[in-house]
Amino acid sequence: MAELLDWAFPAEWQPSEGELHFDLDRALDAVVMLRSEIPEDAFTAPILGTERTGSAVVIGEDGLMLTIGYLITEAQTIWLTTNGGAVVAGHPLAYDAVTGFGLVQPLGRLGAPTLARGTAAGAGVGDDAIVIAHGGRTHALKARIIAKREFAGYWEYVLDEALFTAPPHPEWGGAALVDVHGRLIGIGSLLVQEALDGEQVQGNMFVPVDLLAPILDDMLKFTAPTRPARPWLGMYTAEVEQQLVVSGLARGGPAESAGVRLGDVVIEVAGERVTGLADMFRKVWNLGSAGVDVPLTVARDRERSQVQVRSADRSGFLKKPPLQ
Repeated sequence: MAELLDWAFPAEWQPSEGELHFDLDRALDAVVMLRSEIPEDAFTAPILGTERTGSAVVIGEDGLMLTIGYLITEAQTIWLTTNGGAVVAGHPLAYDAVTGFGLVQPLGRLGAPTLARGTAAGAGVGDDAIVIAHGGRTHALKARIIAKREFAGYWEYVLDEALFTAPPHPEWGGAALVDVHGRLIGIGSLLVQEALDGEQVQGNMFVPVDLLAPILDDMLKFTAPTRPARPWLGMYTAEVEQQLVVSGLARGGPAESAGVRLGDVVIEVAGERVTGLADMFRKVWNLGSAGVDVPLTVARDRERSQVQVRSADRSGFLKKPPLQ
């Protein structure tokens, strides 16, 4: 584990206590290392791997932690490590596919402080922020919010307004985005290319923490959520030269079973032309909940083809957390 921490940002890139108006050390200690092990036969193993490492942020007095969901999806074992060296097992409480958030409960006493939640709505483009990953001050990075905009991911995921920061942090998964008041405003999700002053720069995408409050109670329940599951196609789609091209298919997923092929270009959903990735997903979701039939019009071999996809609930393909 030591080799994962054997690096540091240059001192001038790191935040310093003297230039801040909050307890930096407390904020640093609220972010812990998360390591998860996933069975080899798990649905997400071929894409996300069987060993995943990132960060989790303590948000509850009982030790409840917020992280990015892909780190704990189908996890069989989770280990949590504080900056002080304490190590305990963790339990994957919940994963929310709509926001991408994951919740973890430590199964022992970590002694890590909580990080207060703020609001991403109050953060503006150009504002200073700090990206904190596990490992203390040397793994904290002074950054700037360079964009707030819609984000669509090929795995059937849309955020109405995500946060984008630069420069990029190399350990973005589950990292905390903290505002100038020391409050959590986002959870790290991706390394991205973003336009800045007419140039493409590398940065990170963060899921706004504001999305947590409306769903937190449901995520903490052990019953089905109150909102119905979205229809899932298992169809990985990329925008290529203003076309929506099927670039991957989940094995045994609805789209593959319905006869969708790699290279198909999606033109319409239920007879309505699609104008982009987010628009396509929203048109699918507007048809109803998981299980609804989704009519697709695709271009294949220079001809139009109609494909009827019986959607599914994605969670039904995932291994459930082990009982504790």
